[in-house]
Formats: sequence, structure tokens, C-alpha cells
Amino acid sequence: MKKKTKNLKIRFLGGVGEIGKNMTAFEYGNDIIIVDVGLTFPSIDMPGIDLVIPDCSYIIQNSDRVRGILLTHGHEDHIGGLPYLLKDIKVPVYGTKLTLALAENKLIEQGVKGVKYNTVKPGSKVNLGAFSIEFINVNHSIAGACALAITTPVGVIVHSGDFKIDLTPINGEIVDITRFSEIGKKGVLLLMCESTNVERSGYSMSEQVVGETLDKLFSANSKRRLIIATFASNVYRVQQIVNLAQKHKRKVAFLGRSMINVVETASKLGEMRVPEGLIVDIDKIKNYQDKDIVIISTGSQGEPMSALTRMASDDFNQVKIGNNDTIIISASPIPGNEKSIYNVINNLYRKGADVVYDDLNSIHVSGHACQEELKILHSLLKPKFFIPIHGEYRHLKKHCMLAKDMGVKDSNMLICDIGDTIELLPKSMKRGEQFKAGSKLVDGFTIDDTETLVRDRIHLSEDGIIVAICCISAESGEFIQEPFFIQRGVVLLEEQILECKNIVYRTIHDFDIKELGDNAELKRKLRKNLKNYIYKTTKNTPIIMPVITEI
Repeated sequence: MKKKTKNLKIRFLGGVGEIGKNMTAFEYGNDIIIVDVGLTFPSIDMPGIDLVIPDCSYIIQNSDRVRGILLTHGHEDHIGGLPYLLKDIKVPVYGTKLTLALAENKLIEQGVKGVKYNTVKPGSKVNLGAFSIEFINVNHSIAGACALAITTPVGVIVHSGDFKIDLTPINGEIVDITRFSEIGKKGVLLLMCESTNVERSGYSMSEQVVGETLDKLFSANSKRRLIIATFASNVYRVQQIVNLAQKHKRKVAFLGRSMINVVETASKLGEMRVPEGLIVDIDKIKNYQDKDIVIISTGSQGEPMSALTRMASDDFNQVKIGNNDTIIISASPIPGNEKSIYNVINNLYRKGADVVYDDLNSIHVSGHACQEELKILHSLLKPKFFIPIHGEYRHLKKHCMLAKDMGVKDSNMLICDIGDTIELLPKSMKRGEQFKAGSKLVDGFTIDDTETLVRDRIHLSEDGIIVAICCISAESGEFIQEPFFIQRGVVLLEEQILECKNIVYRTIHDFDIKELGDNAELKRKLRKNLKNYIYKTTKNTPIIMPVITEI
């Protein structure tokens, strides 16, 4: 009798149908490996939320089967969710030296200890249960980015991670096209490839283009103070700014906790080189003329508490924006952040500064592959099956169209959603079971019920809150003073407030205070009666909170 072949299962916990929050699990028999544990930032319809992370319930429930976590690179959307997962499970983590250093910083901040870190280099291979994983060097906007070639019992899977093909990278190490070609010749069962820039034709520009543009801006603003905002994790961009500062005889001051942490970490690992004596503390910049200083800051996305936003709002004592400042925002807006960024730009202009940003100048290049680069990877690997990843649905759909042009059959491609399981065999790929997945919200701590939290906050923002305060005698049940109301986000007229008081009087007089215990039933009745009246007269449904004090 022929032995039955086991399925390889691929479970999507994030990064499909969305930008960010990348996380995928590969499962064969009793072994599970995880690629990336990212986060994303809240959209405008998530008031008060700090971060959004994957729902890892399935992984936690099967933690005894998890053999390791593999990190493709050190960006937040690939490592930001690690502290929240590793609070619940203890498994080894694999990545290049900068990736692991940034991950470890995040875990230390969250008080997560006892994690085993395993440093790999491009070309390294790791064996985890039924899986053998090779790390392949790729270009991206951060050092140490890798694609993964995952050898499984059913065939080879290539996971691209985030990548571009830069023939003149800042670190001199181009994407390992040769290795991709060798893997392709041996046969690739499945390609899982990022789709972020699939809508852009041609090739992504080299990071060196930004350096050339910045060099011109340094020269054009030789008498002015320069403030450059960029992503803290874009080590190559920060390195170019540091090099230009040295060339143009300016001192460098770093602003923003994440910027300082990344620079310190990258410098210790040799991924950045900052000449001795070039850096000055932000508190010392007042001792230098404007022409002798450049400030490298966080805040390129208009984050509310970032250094640039605080400067624009005149809420940063060490740096006051004025007429002799040129602000360069060296980043493209992440979708959803446009309004925040333009608010910051407007405020900077109001303070007299000149502002240079991506809409008008070549001061940012993407770290993601455009159409022609994606075609190169497809042509090198020639996969039998294809699943697009890292993109919203339109990106995934357009990537399938590109893959079809490169020879992949429609029947051999799938567009996946979070919670999907794909079953893979040497000759077939099909959808399997759905599993519990989605998002969890972080608001200082992890929230389990995403929908309830967001719904309550939107409710508060739209209809407000009314607190009904009642002070009554514990012995007689009589009012010691008349009820009063605190209103936030909703306004009641005097006659409406008077009727609300009458409703409180009538409702409480119907109850025996001594038999109510914790007053839960009375509060429920008060809430219902007040809600019905307020909706009838205002068509609003504010949150109503009765507070009953017994004396």
C-alpha cells in the first residue's frame, strides 16, 4: 500500500489583505515555524489605540509544536508584535544581527526575558523539525534583510520578505540573484512574494539617488539650519545624512527615542559608522550657528508624540522652529497618515520654515520591488504555485495578474485572507480549514475584544457620555441632594435636564434601596429609562453611567 503523503499547511495570521502586521505559520505534522511577527498602526477609525498586533491564539494553543520564529528583517511591521507573543510562549528566534538587536530592544522595553536569540548570516541554514530554512540576502531600506528558502517534505517554498533589487546599494551588497537562480533551477514548489509596489511600473530607484538629492539640499541651504525627518529604522538613509553632515562640516544631533536607540544599536554592530566628534547632544545645539548643525529626527509620519510634530506645535523646548530652518521630510506617507503629515507641514510653514517633502522632490525611495523587479524574481524562481503576500486585496490581485504574465496558471494561484489555511502537496494547492485569527489592539496593554473596544470608543466620540450622580440615604432611601449630571460630548437643554431628574426620582422611588445590594439592577433601570428619554428627544444615544452614592 502506498504511504499517504502529509499536507503542508500554511496559516495566515497577518500581512494579507492589509499593509503591515506580517505573520505566517508553516505547519507539517507536529512541527510549526513562524515567519515574522509584525504590527501595524491604528487607522483613524480606531480612536485611542496605540498599536494593532496579530491575534496569536492559534499559536499559543499549539505552542508546544512551535520550533522557532524566523525574522526576515527589523522593521516594525515584521518584528513589532514579538514582545506580545513571547510573553506567552518561549521559542527560539532567528534573524540577522541588526534584526535581532532591534527585536531584543523591543523585548527588553516590554520586560520579556529568557528568549534565545540565534544570529544568522545570509547563506546560513537552520534546521527546525521538518523544515530546513536558508537565509538569502536581499536589498531593502534596512540592513540585514533576507528572503527565505524553506525546504519542506513536499517541496521548496520561497518567502521573499520585503525586498528590492538595488544594483548600487549603500552597503555594497546586492541582492543574491545568483542564489535565487540556483534555487529556481532545482525547482520551487511555491513562491510567496511581497506585493507592496506591484502597482508601480519599472524599477524602484536606488537609495543613492536620495543621497544625491540630499547633497544638493545641503549645498542649497548652506546658511540655514537643516532638520531631516526619516524612519529611524532606515539605517542607510541615516548613514547618508551623517556622511553628508561630515562632508558639509556640520555637527549632527539626533532627536526621538527610537532614532537614538537604532543609531546606537546599529553603530555597536558596525552597520552604521559615525565619525568620532560628529554627534552633539540636542541640549548643546544652541552653542552652534544654524549653518553648522543638522538635526536628524523622527516624525516623518506625523505621529502625535514624535519630535517633529512637537516642534511644529511649539511643544519642544530644545528646538524652536524659525525663519532660518529648512525641514526635509525624507519618507513617503504610509496610507492613512496623509492628513497628520500635512498638518505638521502646514504648522512648520506657519512658523516660517521652508519644508521639502516627497510630493515635490526625490528625497525618498521605496524599499519595495516594483513590477520589473517582481518579474525578475518570478523568472529566476519559476514557481509551480504562487501566493501573493504583503498587500491589500488590490495589490494581491494585481500581483496574480503579473504572475500569470510570467507563466503561472490561474489554477495554481490563490489570494488569501487572514485566518485562511492553505494545504500544499507536490501536485496540488487548495484551501483548508479556517482558524481563529485577526487583530488585537494595544492600548498600554493587550485588549482581547477588538470589536467591543473600538465600538465603545467610536460611540463615545459620536454621541458622548452622561454621568448621572445620585446621593441617597442608606437608611431611608431618600435623596440627600438632588441628582446632577455631567455631560461630555452631548448637550441637554434645561427642560431636558429637569425631566432627566424627574426620571431619576421616579425610578429610584420604585426600588427598596435596602434590598438592592450593589445597586446593579437599579443602575440598569436608570440607564434604560434615561436612554429612552434622551433618544426620544435628541435622537442621540450617549453612553449613560449612573453613579449611586449611599450615605
